[in-house]
Amino acid sequence: MDGSSAGLVVVGASLAGLRAVESARRAGYIGPITLIGEEVHAPYDRPPLSKQFLLDNRNPAPLCTEEDLRERLGVRLLLGRAAVGLDPGSHVVRLDQGHQVPYRHAVIATGAKPRGLNEAGGLAGVHTLRTVEDASTIRSALTPGVRVVVVGAGFIGAEIASSAVSAGAAVTIVEAAPAPLLRAVGELVGTELVKLHDLAGVRVVLGARITELLGTTRVTGIRLSDGQVVRADMVVVGIGAAPATDWLSGSGVVLDPADGGIVCDEFLRTSVADVYAAGDVACWPNAIMDRRMRMENRTGAAEQGARAAINALFPDRATAYETVPYFWSDWYGSRIQFAGTALAERAEIVTGDVEQGQFVALYRTGGRLVGAATLNQPAKIMKLRRLIQRRSSLDDAVQLLQRSYTVPVPEPAAERAQPCP
Repeated sequence: MDGSSAGLVVVGASLAGLRAVESARRAGYIGPITLIGEEVHAPYDRPPLSKQFLLDNRNPAPLCTEEDLRERLGVRLLLGRAAVGLDPGSHVVRLDQGHQVPYRHAVIATGAKPRGLNEAGGLAGVHTLRTVEDASTIRSALTPGVRVVVVGAGFIGAEIASSAVSAGAAVTIVEAAPAPLLRAVGELVGTELVKLHDLAGVRVVLGARITELLGTTRVTGIRLSDGQVVRADMVVVGIGAAPATDWLSGSGVVLDPADGGIVCDEFLRTSVADVYAAGDVACWPNAIMDRRMRMENRTGAAEQGARAAINALFPDRATAYETVPYFWSDWYGSRIQFAGTALAERAEIVTGDVEQGQFVALYRTGGRLVGAATLNQPAKIMKLRRLIQRRSSLDDAVQLLQRSYTVPVPEPAAERAQPCP
């Protein structure tokens, strides 16, 4: 098989996959490109699925139409086809139904798949959310007065709860951890954000383990380890996602033993020749943050997809990928934004709180600012992100905030600061 004529193969018709295709063409690559997607849809934006999509009847617009992909970008589209294996020796991607796609260079952008509940047992009314079909099913069941249990108080769970409340549902969130969002924003900020649920009339049960889903053919509720029963007409599971990398078993691509992400170097290059990774699947050393990371956010997926394609196709232009992670989430009409990492020595809410409708929290390791979280402060988070990128100190961040407010911002108080996990 002539690998030199096989061109670029992008596995995953995701945002990261689309940006890889676009970046290759923009950089002047004129060879063949194949884009493989397990879903039948052209790439579309996933973040709205847990937000506005649940409240209206409009399907998400594609990020790029099939016509544009084929005609403008010259892409061979293989949609509705699942990758089931990778053979680096022969330089082929194996698909379902026994088909093979040869590659000269490959970018893996297969994203993540939601974790489910073992206790579900095939009951109707128990849902996860990843695809537009998942969201459509949930949306059709969100009627006024419906009782919804959201399992997991992470960002996806919180966004679903917010949308369900807007649709008139009665919502309970059940979270196994003693505080929500421990890995994402740390205990201090996570505990503060719970107040948004309280103000919206959403019941939150923390430190709760589900032992049983009730119902014979359709879910009617859940039972917790303390014996408490929470009635439900619908259960939506938002307990995180796992990298979609099972199909790489036996390929020689090294996976992170902790979570199954693809181990990459700073150029997003995997352990096998000519194969790169981008988006939710990529675990790489992020020099700006001084740690190996795997991100599950829109910003990172777009940037990594573009960079992986350039690094794969044009070695002379290869650049290490480094970034200050950034993500946002919308709950009950408020915007939460985060930059950097919550894996810090200390965190402190330096101004505001949920009751005031805004706050800024700073995270430090040693004297360095490594993270920032804000509520309804979009201009400030971008300035703080730039400080993190410049390896600025916590004092620099406090001074920046003091210049932004008409009232003084207090210095972070050590006695109030909480260690992050």
